[in-house]
Amino acid sequence: MTTTKSTKIKQIKREWHLIDAQDKILGRLATEIAQLLIGKTKPYFVYHLDCGDFIVVINAKKVKVTGKKEDQKIYQRYSGYPGGLKEEPLSKLRERRPEEIIRRAVSGMLPKNKLRKQRLKRLYVFAGPDHQYGKKFQVSKS
Repeated sequence: MTTTKSTKIKQIKREWHLIDAQDKILGRLATEIAQLLIGKTKPYFVYHLDCGDFIVVINAKKVKVTGKKEDQKIYQRYSGYPGGLKEEPLSKLRERRPEEIIRRAVSGMLPKNKLRKQRLKRLYVFAGPDHQYGKKFQVSKS
C-alpha cells in the first residue's frame, strides 16, 4: 500500500515572475497574481504551507478598470480615532499611490488567515517600468 507524503518546507521552490500591468483589467490581473502568491499551480501545493512565488508587477499606474469604477470605486481606511474615516476614489489613489491599487486588490483575493501577510511580502509593485529585481527572473510571465 502506498501513502501520500506531505510537502515539507525544504521542498518548496520559489520562482520570480515579472508581470506587466499595462492595459490589463485590475480584477483579472489580481486573480492571476493571487494564484501565483498562494502557489496553487504547483504540484506540491498544500493549504497550511506558504508555497507561492515572488511577483514583481510593473506599470501599475496603467492598469485598467471597467465601467465607471474610476470615479465610483471608493477606498476606505480608518485611523482608529473618532471621525477618522478617510475615503478616496480610485482616480485620486491612482495619482497618489498607484501601486496600492494592485496591492489592495490582491490582498482581498488572498485567504484571510495567518499566511496572508507572508504572501503579501513577496509582492513587489512598481508604478512605472523601472524596478531593481532585473537579474532574478528565471521564469518570465506576462
